[in-house]
Amino acid sequence: MPTVARRPLAVLFDLDGTLVDTIQLLMESVRHAFRDRAAAGRRVPTDAEWVAGIGTPLASQLRPFCESDEELAGLVVGYRAYQGEHHDRLTRCYDRAVEVVATLKRRGHPAGVVTSKADAIARRTLAHVGLLGAMDVVVGCDATARHKPDPEPVRHALAQLGCAPGEAIFVGDSPHDIHAGNAAGVVTVAALWGPFDRATLETARPSHFLVDIGELPGLVESLSGRAR
Repeated sequence: MPTVARRPLAVLFDLDGTLVDTIQLLMESVRHAFRDRAAAGRRVPTDAEWVAGIGTPLASQLRPFCESDEELAGLVVGYRAYQGEHHDRLTRCYDRAVEVVATLKRRGHPAGVVTSKADAIARRTLAHVGLLGAMDVVVGCDATARHKPDPEPVRHALAQLGCAPGEAIFVGDSPHDIHAGNAAGVVTVAALWGPFDRATLETARPSHFLVDIGELPGLVESLSGRAR
């Protein structure tokens, strides 16, 4: 019988902490949003608390520190104002990220981003670092009703690409990414170059760990061989 050619694996990426280094931008934005509360001696998120929530939507991160919807709305406005003003200055790709994505695309792999950022700022980030044109799908927090660690955003990306879970991998730097990918049934890859350490990521049980994004094409090639 003739061999049926398999489609190249789709490669989905988280954005912040995986493709782009925006950690300083995120931390400065939240400090700006809470500056008046800090001056008044009220509770504000510690750096560790904020980092732990990276990978979930902004409103979800802010809500535990708010006493009303109005306060939440004000914090969102303050955060996004600072983020928008300083975005380009404090946003850069991780070394070799553009090269890696280009290599995967040349090999025929569909690519996409699944992020908890709002769609508009996610697309701005990708455009700023030269990756927007390489993405076949961009799923931000506006695209789904539920968000990481729920699998819905990953499943939405798969549906847009026309891929089954067994035809895709998801690369992310946070436990929220890994939980979402595992629940969606895709191969999960933990990115150790982001803000989360290996011990934290191990609790989410990723399929693979990578120390450097430059190792990704080799891993994808290996997984593609096994799939055949």
